[in-house]
Amino acid sequence: MTIVDVSVPIHDAMTVYRGNPAVRIRPAMTLAKDRVNLSELCLGSHTGTHVDAPSHFIKGGRGIDRLDLRRFIGPAWVADVRRVAGGIGAEALQRARIPKGSRRVLLRTSNSRLWHPARPFRTDFVYLAANGADWMIERGVELVGIDYLSIEGYGVPGAPTHKRLLGAGIPIVEGLDLFRVRPGRWQLVALPLRIANGDAGLTRAVLWRT
Repeated sequence: MTIVDVSVPIHDAMTVYRGNPAVRIRPAMTLAKDRVNLSELCLGSHTGTHVDAPSHFIKGGRGIDRLDLRRFIGPAWVADVRRVAGGIGAEALQRARIPKGSRRVLLRTSNSRLWHPARPFRTDFVYLAANGADWMIERGVELVGIDYLSIEGYGVPGAPTHKRLLGAGIPIVEGLDLFRVRPGRWQLVALPLRIANGDAGLTRAVLWRT
């Protein structure tokens, strides 16, 4: 079994969403001085590959520690929408031939190339449009993922995609790297950190085929 790691490496000064805290990783102890290596990490909760919890946008929404872990483990469909520019709407999702009954949908867009090599933050990334979010909800999707730092278009007023998905209780995996992943059916594990009442959780996401 070959496991494909689709999470983005966490490192000092890595690319983050504009306005988010910069990533700083510093040695707090060293082998030379303290006989042990121990690092201090300073970063935002939406750094790299992470899961948005409903509480990120929904008043009274569940925190990341209260989400059903079964949503993050199981079959997932990687949808090929690399030819879409701008917002991925319902028509584009229909053309992507996502099988009925898919409960976890990961959107492989042209964004994945932005990780190879990693580039400074871009505002022209591909995102899921509001009617695309409606499409996911109507079909009973329980987890949605995308291959950049936000599923929402940059500067879109009111955050309709986030609010539709999170309002329906659908967690969002952002910051995936699907560059080397073929479209189709995979098995997924993408467990977020158990942060009490967290608005998000950093995530190690992996795929494999059985």
